[in-house]
Amino acid sequence: MKERNSRIYSKKTVLCLSIILIVLIAVIIWIWRQYGYRDSRYETTGFAMGSFIQQTLYGEGAEDTAGEAASSITELENKISWRVEDSDIASINDNAGSEWVEIDPSTTELLALCLQVAEDSGGAYDPTILPISRLWNFDSEDPQVPSPNDLETYLPYIDYTNLRIDKTQNLASLRNHYMAVDLGSAGKGAACDAAVAVYKESDISCGIIAVGGSVGTYGQKPDGSLWEIAVRNPYSEEDGETAMGTLSLKGGFLSTSGSYEKTFSQEGKTYHHLLDPKTGMPVENGLVSVTIVSDSGALSDILSTACFVLGEEKGMELLEQYDAEGIFIRDDRTVRVTSGLKDSFQIVMEEFTYAE
Repeated sequence: MKERNSRIYSKKTVLCLSIILIVLIAVIIWIWRQYGYRDSRYETTGFAMGSFIQQTLYGEGAEDTAGEAASSITELENKISWRVEDSDIASINDNAGSEWVEIDPSTTELLALCLQVAEDSGGAYDPTILPISRLWNFDSEDPQVPSPNDLETYLPYIDYTNLRIDKTQNLASLRNHYMAVDLGSAGKGAACDAAVAVYKESDISCGIIAVGGSVGTYGQKPDGSLWEIAVRNPYSEEDGETAMGTLSLKGGFLSTSGSYEKTFSQEGKTYHHLLDPKTGMPVENGLVSVTIVSDSGALSDILSTACFVLGEEKGMELLEQYDAEGIFIRDDRTVRVTSGLKDSFQIVMEEFTYAE
């Protein structure tokens, strides 16, 4: 009898120990998911393309990878910024109306994407906007409304069909003198692409980068949760709240274009930097912000500008062509979201409501 009881107690002991072990393992897994990557998390802030760059990386070699990503962005800027002397874009602009210019294959690829969206948007997006945007001079300390005569003079030079590229030989040219290319509406998204490409070649497990209004993600977060990305409140100065909503994404890229980003007032009227290539004037169509989610950073950036200029309805149609999603915020604080983001986007301020 004692031997039998001993066996019974032994089985109970084993069972209890097994349960305790399972619980301990579960607790360890939870702690690891919550805190296991804390020591390998690396955050850094830099500056390029006229914007702050924020990187948060997890995993081995995160600091070195962040440095390599920052270098790749600087390298990209030195190719595509019209402000950088001897960049591909500066060379194209300097030789407008005369010679074809040899450019880097990555610049050719980006120009080709710009021209495709320009064509599909009917010119609502136009990478040759620089002659007009320079008149406004939004990036200076003294922006000003161009005179009607100046607009009339330079509007004929805004025409993407006169920007030519040769993909096989990596050549580009502008057909007419006084034309000029500005890839500012594509650069920050392209910078996210460049950084994520570095992440993929590294040993990090995941990461997220923000360059101005563009964001790129790589991999799955250590705790298995989705990437939580704030959507800017266009009226943050008035409301005192920075985010009006949040996007929960498994991965991908997003870019935002808003009429609040660069503004100035003259004679009682406020002007913003998102210009209609057909009129040379800031777009006024009831929108204050457009956020685009795509599998390409450059594409999300370009589409955010194109959709803002096109307006809500035509912008929605353009997104369907590119299998992209969007959030359109109107000036009455109503919000329209494409079907693919309805389960991912959430308004967090009661001042905003979903459009009916």
